[in-house]
Amino acid sequence: MPTPLHSALSAASAAAKPVWCVDDQNWKSVSEKLPSAARAFAEASGFKPDEGRHLILPDAKGSIAGCLFGLGKRGDKNVDLLLVGKLAGLLPEGDWKFSEAPTDARLATLAFALGSYRFAKYRENKKKKPRLVVPAGVDAKEITRIAEGMSLARDLVNTPANDLGPAELEAAIRLLAKKHGAKVSSIVGKDLLKKNFPLIYAVGQGSERAPRLVEFSWGKPAHPKLTLVGKGVCFDTGGLDIKPDAAMLLMKKDMGGAAATLALAYMIMDAKLKVRLRVIIPAVENSISGIAFRPGDIFKSRKGITVEIGNTDAEGRLVLADALALADEEKPELMIDFATLTGAARVALGPEIPPAFTHDDALWNALAKHSAKESDPLWRLPLWQPYMEMLGSKVADTNNVGGGHAGAITAALFLSKFVAQAKSWLHLDIFAWNPKERPGRPEGGEAHSVRALFALLTERYG
Repeated sequence: MPTPLHSALSAASAAAKPVWCVDDQNWKSVSEKLPSAARAFAEASGFKPDEGRHLILPDAKGSIAGCLFGLGKRGDKNVDLLLVGKLAGLLPEGDWKFSEAPTDARLATLAFALGSYRFAKYRENKKKKPRLVVPAGVDAKEITRIAEGMSLARDLVNTPANDLGPAELEAAIRLLAKKHGAKVSSIVGKDLLKKNFPLIYAVGQGSERAPRLVEFSWGKPAHPKLTLVGKGVCFDTGGLDIKPDAAMLLMKKDMGGAAATLALAYMIMDAKLKVRLRVIIPAVENSISGIAFRPGDIFKSRKGITVEIGNTDAEGRLVLADALALADEEKPELMIDFATLTGAARVALGPEIPPAFTHDDALWNALAKHSAKESDPLWRLPLWQPYMEMLGSKVADTNNVGGGHAGAITAALFLSKFVAQAKSWLHLDIFAWNPKERPGRPEGGEAHSVRALFALLTERYG
């Protein structure tokens, strides 16, 4: 029985209408091959193969003959590699196929699948979507796997906090784990203190929705140990250091690190990569109440490091600290954490480019290669040790915040205090949100860096 395709994709269909992807170099030859009525219409419309331009072409009877789609100048490095994803919102209902494919048919197909995503949980989208016939030579299973993993993350991030608190996030984790036969466990509420996760409990203690640590394992024990850790702050008020309203508006996405982690885990398990996967999600809500943790409080972390709270709005690094310490105890070959951690990362690199932190040059070089190939941008920032002094405290081993500079770096340095035994560690400070519609990237929740990492892990462990 064939693997079901993603809803935006189709198997070969005789009724599929053609899409001619044209650039400045092939436009003339393609136009000469068009049916006469379609060619005349394109000429009368003054169509040019400008980047992102499209034109629905009629046949001699007035029905649709196909679609022209402009790719701009061939070889132009400024052209979006996911540009073809724009077609998912432009084409009429029905099956379509590439009669003239872009240079990278695989990435174009993936872009189309990613661009077809819509979050329709609360408002029905009655518009029927087009479907793209998977081109010959493109692995439909891989495209479906990636698109469905990305959709999982997007759905989680887009769901508002009234419907996605720590318990609901745990339920989503359990559903994913069950689908792939993974073993799940959780530690909830005050049991976190009994099991020595004081920082996770401290952040979540002010909410009526109990904090928790959820984890699952999958794969053969003999395979290399890969551990994923995701920040699962289901809503962040900032705590007693309350955020202004504009900064709080999108805080349903503060569990975007957990969502990205689950998206990558889905892809890994579906592809059956040869790893022993461990996923760890601290799930909390950072709320304001009479028992919320306070600026100036001091807590002893799981690792034994005492932490002075300089700001309750720097809560993500606290829950990650205990989770990373747990992950590190197992000495994994590779440990990756995802977190919507700092506004400083957005100031430095904007919403589209997550900073990556690692001491492993070989890991970064491989990741950078796949980042470019997959059009999933990342940029390395340094774990600059002289800035460690910014985290100093006169009353504890460390403060949870640095000074007024290099916030993304000092946050990463704080996390590094809790990683000592993992062979390699990568920290990703993601935004988890597309502030505007772009090809293959609808406005709303996003799993930044996941596609690049999956390509890397497939190369290593496939």
